[in-house]
Amino acid sequence: MTSRLPAATALAAAALALASCGGGGSPGDVRPGNPPELAAVSGPDSFLLFPNPQKQADGTLQMDTAAYAQAYYAAIDPANAKDTLAKWKAANGFDSGSGAQHTVVFGDKRDLGYGRRMTARQNADGTLAFMVENYLVEAAAGYAYSLLNLDAAVARDTRHLIGVNGIEFSPGPGGGVAFAKFFNFNAVTGARELAVDLDGRGMKAMPGPCISCHGGRGDALMPADASGVPRFNLVQNSASGSRGDVQARLHPFEVDAFDFSSTPGFTRAEQEAALKAINRMVLCSYPLPSPSSSPEDACRRPATANEWQGTAATLLKSFYGGDGLPNAAFSDTYVPPSWQAAGQTTLYQQVIAPACRTCHLMRGTGAQSDIDFATWEKFRPYAERAKAHVFDRGNMPLAKIVYDAFWRSNGPSALANFLQAEGYAVRDASGAVPMPGRPVADPGPSRVTGQGATRLSASGSLYATAYAWTIVSGPAGASLSEANTAQPTFTATANGTWTVQLVASNGPAQSAPARIDIVVNGSLTPAPGAIRFADIKAAMQEGNTCTVCHSPTGSGARPPVYYTNDDRNGDGVAGDATDDAWFHAEVRSRINFTDLAASALLRKPSGHHHNGGQVQGFNAAAAPGDPSRAKYDLFLNWILAGAPK
Repeated sequence: MTSRLPAATALAAAALALASCGGGGSPGDVRPGNPPELAAVSGPDSFLLFPNPQKQADGTLQMDTAAYAQAYYAAIDPANAKDTLAKWKAANGFDSGSGAQHTVVFGDKRDLGYGRRMTARQNADGTLAFMVENYLVEAAAGYAYSLLNLDAAVARDTRHLIGVNGIEFSPGPGGGVAFAKFFNFNAVTGARELAVDLDGRGMKAMPGPCISCHGGRGDALMPADASGVPRFNLVQNSASGSRGDVQARLHPFEVDAFDFSSTPGFTRAEQEAALKAINRMVLCSYPLPSPSSSPEDACRRPATANEWQGTAATLLKSFYGGDGLPNAAFSDTYVPPSWQAAGQTTLYQQVIAPACRTCHLMRGTGAQSDIDFATWEKFRPYAERAKAHVFDRGNMPLAKIVYDAFWRSNGPSALANFLQAEGYAVRDASGAVPMPGRPVADPGPSRVTGQGATRLSASGSLYATAYAWTIVSGPAGASLSEANTAQPTFTATANGTWTVQLVASNGPAQSAPARIDIVVNGSLTPAPGAIRFADIKAAMQEGNTCTVCHSPTGSGARPPVYYTNDDRNGDGVAGDATDDAWFHAEVRSRINFTDLAASALLRKPSGHHHNGGQVQGFNAAAAPGDPSRAKYDLFLNWILAGAPK
């Protein structure tokens, strides 16, 4: 492991996640007919890379740059008081003789494959810290799990120590409510590093590989401060109110998923009590949504209405018998009542528990928590996204070992059965469930545009090297040029509606045809190419379209982004040009330039997991150009133009 961060990864087929449990789907990663674990990889791919990596105008991914990691550490450690392992340990009280400290050694056979020696601390002030030494005997196992990795951790064989991770739960530099922070230290020098290779798939910038599964947000950076360093975004509904609080959480330790040594002192039985004590520590980091008389909840602070509600606490407690944690040994037999009532126990046990739950339970807010999949009713509306990310894109599950294990299990068949019942067929003509890697055509979203030339794009297509576009219906007066390229030009000289089809291919393998409607209206105001952020801002604020909630005084729970004229840069002036530059960056964070139609800026107000309702003007079910989707069309055309200022 080195501190060098290669040029930011370009994802030819990156994706929006269901919001966090999965990954991998670049064309160099999964190929048709090849098991994913045998696929050749020429560089970093999307495993452990945040699903919306903030693709920039030049094609680079902001979240996978050194600048992103530098801004993160400038936010959580501005004085570099924790830029070495020794300084980080001292700051967190390791080996001080005070507080509670436990060390466990296990094989991480389900997640990253390492042999892990973890020391967990809980200090008198309630802060938590977890130091994790990662051992990998590469000659024997590559970046896959092996008992040799566990043996190296037991022996503390520094020849195979590839890095040390640090996670702490503590207040930010300004004090206040504690939140999770992530560090990575060089195995030899102990220096804090800006990037980490956790699975042999290439270096990726911190904190992305951690927050992709720990529930964090991947917001774009804000403009630089006076020192020239870009600032981390401030999540407005955070309880801490601190930049660098990415809303990440601490996972429960699922002991049944670990491997243990038979060496005396390191068996599961001998470590069971320490593992339970560590899970108690994790529980203390979860906010408490309502008063509790259970003694294990006494360390939990009350949750605000705006934040994650400690959803994972129910799961963690179930591992030890429920409230009071009466059982000494860990046991995972949990299936949420709503999944049982819906007759979906098999789907939960074969898909959600092993492949999704760990990451998804860390997500959601008091206002909207569907993404946590804690109930059947929350998961079911994600059927279309499950098809897209698991079977088409191949970027779920997001960790490589979890991904491989999923495809070796009955999980794909169980998920395919669910999708079939929801109207999404994924099985091929023989009834088999195909792995990701086949060409998938994506011509972009249907849209309304003006007369003249409109550039189309197949950049969202997957595992494709060739493209064929055709106009399949519509009146005379339209044409396609460069129809066998990824970016043809559609030209219309009159108003009307045309259907355009794309077929993508990779050698002899062809995709199913994908079609979009293009509605041409020569009277659009503003014209699609003339839309600027000022138009988007006006649409957000007009008649309280968005600001009824997205404001400091909005109704209901506070959302993570404000759309009002606020003093974003803290200079005492609200709504000036500098604030608008920050505002633009925040709104651009809500766009997924690797999967445009799935952008939160479009899906949320259209009623997709936005408390079930549509914001006026965002009826995405209506045809392009329909007045009921006028604001959707405005936002979409701005995004298609690159979301200019």
